[in-house]
This record gives sequence, C-alpha cells and structure tokens, in this order.
Amino acid sequence: MPSSGAGPSRRSHTKSRKGCKTCKRRHIRCDESFPQCNNCTKHQVCCDYMEAVGSDTESHASPELQQSLAFTPRTESRIDLWQQTGDFPYPELQVRPVPQTADWSKDELRLMHHLSTVSHDLSLQGTSNLTIWTPNVPKFLGIAASYPYVMHALLSFSANHLAWSRSSTETRNLQIQHGTIALRGLHDAIGNFSQENADAVLAASLLLLWQATDWKSWSSLRSGVQSVLAAMQSWKHESLFADLVNDEEFFADLSTMPTSITVDTTERTAILQSTMQSLQRLQLSLIGDETEAYWIGQLIAYLQRLHASVPAQTADEQFSHLYLLRKWIFWVPIQLLQGKGGQGPALLTLAHFYATALAIEPLFPDLGSNFCAKVAWAPLEAIITVTNAMQSEHAMDQASTEIASLMQFPQRMALSFQAKIVHVQQAKLAAESPYLDLDPNAFEYTSIGTVSPAFATPALHYSPPPTHSNRSSTYLDVPLGNADYVYGLQHWRAVPSPGFPPAEYAAHDDFQAYDYGDGNALGVLHGGILRSPGPDAGSRSEHRP
Repeated sequence: MPSSGAGPSRRSHTKSRKGCKTCKRRHIRCDESFPQCNNCTKHQVCCDYMEAVGSDTESHASPELQQSLAFTPRTESRIDLWQQTGDFPYPELQVRPVPQTADWSKDELRLMHHLSTVSHDLSLQGTSNLTIWTPNVPKFLGIAASYPYVMHALLSFSANHLAWSRSSTETRNLQIQHGTIALRGLHDAIGNFSQENADAVLAASLLLLWQATDWKSWSSLRSGVQSVLAAMQSWKHESLFADLVNDEEFFADLSTMPTSITVDTTERTAILQSTMQSLQRLQLSLIGDETEAYWIGQLIAYLQRLHASVPAQTADEQFSHLYLLRKWIFWVPIQLLQGKGGQGPALLTLAHFYATALAIEPLFPDLGSNFCAKVAWAPLEAIITVTNAMQSEHAMDQASTEIASLMQFPQRMALSFQAKIVHVQQAKLAAESPYLDLDPNAFEYTSIGTVSPAFATPALHYSPPPTHSNRSSTYLDVPLGNADYVYGLQHWRAVPSPGFPPAEYAAHDDFQAYDYGDGNALGVLHGGILRSPGPDAGSRSEHRP
C-alpha cells in the first residue's frame, strides 16, 4: 500500500537518444524517421540524417520510399548494370563527363536514370524541343558530374516529377531533401563565384527556380539568376548556356517596362472567354483521345475558376493563381509525348497549353513573362514549325485543313507574344538599361518553396471530371479507353515530319516508359496499338498536406 504522502506514479518517458540535431536544438521529440524526420519535413529544413548522403542511404530507406522509386524490371536491370560497370546507359545523350556511380546511392542513380530516360525517349522521337526542360538534361548531368550541389538540384527535380506523376509523399520528401542540400551548396558557390563555376551556379539556380512553389523563393532565385547572367557577359561565348546568356529577355520583367499595360475587368473577361472558346473548339475534336481531352477539360475548368475568382492583386496572389498552369506546362508535355510521341492530338493539346500561358500573361503583370509565358514560347514555336510542315506536306486535304483551323489560336498567341518581345527589346535599347552587378545576397532564401509542387494547392481548386467508361482504373480518375483514332484528328495519328523517328522507334525497347507503381506503364504497346492510361494520379494531388 502506498504511503499517504505518495502522489500518482510518474509515467515513463522514453527519450530520443538518436534524434536529429535540429530537433535537439528545438527541444522537441524526434521521430527518427530516416532519411528525413517528420519535424524537419514539416518545417521545410534538411534533416542532418541527410548529411550522410551516399551508399548508406539506401540501406536505411523505408519500404515506402523503395516502392515509390521502383521501376520496371527491365529498367532496374539497366540501372544495376550501370552501377556495376560505370557505363552510362544512354551514350546517345553525349553526357560529358558522366556521373561516377560510386559517388551516389542506388536510389540517386534511379533518379538520374529517370530524367535520362525521359530525355532519351523524347530525343529518339524528335520531340525533345517540344518541352521546356528535356533538351537541357544532358547538359545538366554533365555539369552535375563535377558539382555535387548541381547534382542534388537535379535529383530534386527528378524526384519532383516522380512525386507528381506517382502522387508519392515519400518521393516528395526526397525532393525536399535534395533541394535543401542543393541550396546549401549554391549559397557556398555564390560566395566563391568565378568564371570556372559560373555554369554550375546557373544550372543549379535554374533547376531550383523551376521548382519554386512560393513567390518569395521564386523571385529571389530569379534575381540571383539575373545577377549571374549579368556577371557572365564578358565570357558568355564560352558558357554552356550561351543561348540563355544572350537572351536578355529570358529573365526580364515585362511589368517594369514602360510598355506594360494594366488589364481592366472588361479586357480580363475578353481574354479568358476567348481562350476558353479556343480550347472548347479543340475539345470537340478530341473524341477518342481521352488523355488529351482530359487535360484540355482541366485547362478549361482552370480558366473558368480563374474567371469566377477575384483578380489577384499582389505578386504573391498572382503567383498562387498562375502556379498550377506553370506546373502543368512543365509536367503534362512529358506524359503526352512519352505516351504518344508525335501524334497530332498530343501536339495540338500541348500547343493550346503553351498558348494559354501566353494568352493570360497580361493578367499577372507583377510576375512578368518570365514566370510562365516566356518558357512556354520556345516549345510552342517548335510545335508550330512541325504543324506547318505537316500542312505543307499534305496540301489541302482534310487533316491539314483541320490542323490549320485548330492551330489558329496558338499561332496568333505566338505572333502576338513575339511582337511584344520585340517591342520590349526596343524599349530597353532606348533606355540603355545597365546590367546588374553580381550580388551574393541575391540568393536570400531558405527553402525551395513552401511545399513540393506535387502537393501544392493553387488558390483555385479543381476536381477531375467524372468518368464516362465502364473500363476504368482504380489508380486514375479517368477511364482507360481504346485509342482507335477514327474520329476527327485521329486519322492523322503519325506526324510525317522529318524531325520525327521512323516507325520502328515506336516499338523500341528503350521507348518503354516507367511503371508508375500501380502496374500500369505509361504508354506501353498493347497489340500494336499505343494506348494511354489517361492522366496520372499527380493531377489529383493538388492539395497541400
């Protein structure tokens, strides 16, 4: 019997002995999750468990992470062979120098292989220049082989894409981890900026800029890139990014130019309604192409919500409103082009995505064209070149006439945007604006964004359309339909442009896409008919955790 003076027994408490340094410094309990504890993930900081990046990471990787990074057996075998021999799997990409496999874990090699496969597949098809980022993958890999912080930025970008396409929390955490390590290395490199590391600083900055999920991070990275480009002027002809250094408008802010015009309510309504009408015209021609029809439907719904919403006033609000479209123009082209290559419906869908970015750019003056419109302009111009070639080869037959009609909106937007760029360039020459000096403090940021783009929610929430087929996927929100290509645009499924590969590439072994974890490989061949599983689950994961 306890004595009268005894109080209630004290509950036992197991103290975390191996908690990370951040949790110990904040005097909070660490759950010791490896390689990133939940507290560090929540506060967007890199857990010091990630300090020991290397071969030990994979041995401690959770089963969930291992599953989220699992590819098809054929792809896994190719990665194993690369790890054993050191021979880069895709010599056609001409990566120089190639990454040393001994320096990186198996999971990190998987992330490198993922981006390399995307770049390789689209290069074989001749469609790499129809996307924003795939043409630069070999260049990034070559630089990353010598600069670890660039490699971590590239690994973060790869994990970002996988997190979106697979709707994976574990891969999203991996993106944050590598991105934070890249930021640390970039800070150090900026402090020691020179001609020798200029390309590496620019490569890492671009990769992180493309992943920024909040206005503060994006604008800080953009200012840093502007400073780097300005500092590289004296040796720009020697840079691997000479085309970028020469393109002064790539990171120019059109809203600061005297030609910038504020769009009133009437003009805003006219822009949005005109764009939606063009998209609806295309939607009527996409019967039988469920993936393309789905994404055009999403784009129309996005514009409808934008039209119904109160116009964004601050730069932060404008970022939130335009962020979803920006994310789409980075990721959706990869799904459509890997799944169907150069087929007409995919090209028209992408052309309208890019054209929409150009069309609504005036609605977001505080962001400037470099946020969304300018990056969409180059791939749109490439698509216009391809479709023009298709029309000239087929004269005035039904297909070419339909192409010409549906490409009117993208071509009009491209010409209008080009005229604006020329006008701005002339204004800059007249003003003789001096270049910025490189400022090491230009990169004042602590994270790559609030949350991963795979899980960030724009201010305008959307829901996928209901299914309309008996044959559907439990993993995806759209039905798995047969691509018979017998209606409208479907009878010109193959693009006859010289820029596209011969027919045998369609069944090339390396063209097989990845298994996205649910047993459905994107764009695999079934009985000689290329079928698309519809949009990925990432399109449904637009909510903040």
